[in-house]
Amino acid sequence: MTVWDDLIGQERVSEQLTAAARDADALVTAATTRTAPPEASRMTHAWLFTGPPGAGRTQVARAFAAALQCVSPDRALGGTPGCGFCDGCHTALVGTHADVTTVAAVGSQILAEDMRDTVRKSYTSPATGRWQVILVEDAERLNEKSANAVLKAVEEPAPRTVWLLCAPSLEDVLPTIRSRCRHLNLRTPSVDAVADMLVRREGVEPAVAAAAARATQGHVDRARRLATDPAARRRRAAVLKLPLLVDDVGGCLRAAQELVDAAAEDAKQLAEETDGKETEELKAALGAVQGGRMPRGTAGVMKDLEDKQKRRRTRTQRDSLDVALTDLTAFYRDVLALQLGSRVAIANADSEEALERLARGGRPESTLRRIEAIAACRDALDRNVSPLLAVEAMTMALRAG
Repeated sequence: MTVWDDLIGQERVSEQLTAAARDADALVTAATTRTAPPEASRMTHAWLFTGPPGAGRTQVARAFAAALQCVSPDRALGGTPGCGFCDGCHTALVGTHADVTTVAAVGSQILAEDMRDTVRKSYTSPATGRWQVILVEDAERLNEKSANAVLKAVEEPAPRTVWLLCAPSLEDVLPTIRSRCRHLNLRTPSVDAVADMLVRREGVEPAVAAAAARATQGHVDRARRLATDPAARRRRAAVLKLPLLVDDVGGCLRAAQELVDAAAEDAKQLAEETDGKETEELKAALGAVQGGRMPRGTAGVMKDLEDKQKRRRTRTQRDSLDVALTDLTAFYRDVLALQLGSRVAIANADSEEALERLARGGRPESTLRRIEAIAACRDALDRNVSPLLAVEAMTMALRAG
């Protein structure tokens, strides 16, 4: 199975990147032998992957990174780069390759201090692989200082360094950065393609796979989680009951509190899984003595880690809330479709009774206002408004219609 097989519904992009990975070999040969590079090459030093949530921007970028680092013997015989089995492919895909560096937002932004070491590394030669690959998962979260650092590195790249930037759209990236990147836009996979992937790759029952793919409207990661994680299905079911719980002010406030508490619990579970291990590894690296006492001069390093973990918990909570808001938006979209007599496929067929009840009890104009209230809540969370205040304002607006 090649690295491209996991890219659902992105055949055109896969073909372009495969061709670029082939041409990359000629550029490496030219750099190592100090000969003239080929005049026409489909490989370049910076790429920008855009597309809607769930299209698989990061997966595409990581597959390309694996293809660039592929060391399969078949490549010399004309085989497709990205075999998926060699050491170069495997380590690039799981995130342990020495020459593939991944940067993701810990909090709401990628700070300059998060990029400093990465930018410095981008100017070094590959240690073991063909290319020094820098993958920025959330390029839209670069703040002014970190974006300027990336811009300088992209303007004056090292000969064998390639930048892979991922963002929802071109407008989310500075014009000066995107003008120096080759742009590839991904599309949302079809519901049928996602359902087929869940059956073949995850062993999910066809009916469950179809329901998960339809409920998430082609969002690959969320469909996989919904199909394989009973807890995710329970959380979604609880969210879809919210429109029926906002009949009075007390119900609005209780529903908001429950939604925020569920998101906080998700963040806490993730923190328990990662923070403890991360802290112990850092203590060991700093030479903690028996009993956990730290050497002198290490308090600042530990404080930096605690700040990073706090920012990550905040983002995790808001990401969990964003998933819930996406489910709510899809719910009211189905209500609107029923009110307008549309033949569009209903995403939440398992909540058909509640959908029909709300469709009969309201008008399309009020449903649109409720969808706008959800969008306003998402905007408020992006502006760092208190989650409880933002969600309470939303539930009150859902009640008012």
